[in-house]
Amino acid sequence: MAHLLILIISSSIVSNVVLSQFLGLCPFLGVSKKTDTAIGMGAAVIFVITIASLVTALIYRFILTPLDLSYLQTIVFILIIAALVQFVEMFLKKMMPPLYESLGVFLPLITTNCAVLGVALNAVQYDYNILETVIYGFGTAVGFTIAIVILAGLREKMEFNDIPSSWQGMPIVLVTAGLMSIAFFGFSGII
Repeated sequence: MAHLLILIISSSIVSNVVLSQFLGLCPFLGVSKKTDTAIGMGAAVIFVITIASLVTALIYRFILTPLDLSYLQTIVFILIIAALVQFVEMFLKKMMPPLYESLGVFLPLITTNCAVLGVALNAVQYDYNILETVIYGFGTAVGFTIAIVILAGLREKMEFNDIPSSWQGMPIVLVTAGLMSIAFFGFSGII
């Protein structure tokens, strides 16, 4: 049990997928303008990464490895992730239209979010079992959500600040993300 707790803390805070591994930067920077949309994107990413971790672990362990087809893991994982994102997109369009509209083009970008694929490939590389893979995926997705919500909150506050014109827009966002990365680096001595 302690091992799983350490794994979830490590994957969400210490080795944050966005701030230390620099995976998933496109939705991180694109959807972090408002806290509401950041929370919605974070929830969608939590769902997709957790389910993708489970499904990819099962397929890798019970189909690809026994059939000696592990060299196909990247292609198979991409197909699984694309199917799951389509499912989430259909669900949000039907059940939560305002969130679907606010996420806009960034919802299909979860398919190309390298954090989702990175989690699946890292779990194989670290040789996690199925439970560890799901915990690792969930922790990583929670870490993504923490980072995107913090950045969205900071961006909402920065709207009311006097920022030089050359720093407005993406330059100040990238500097803020860099400072967040440095702040999260302080957690590296915990585990």
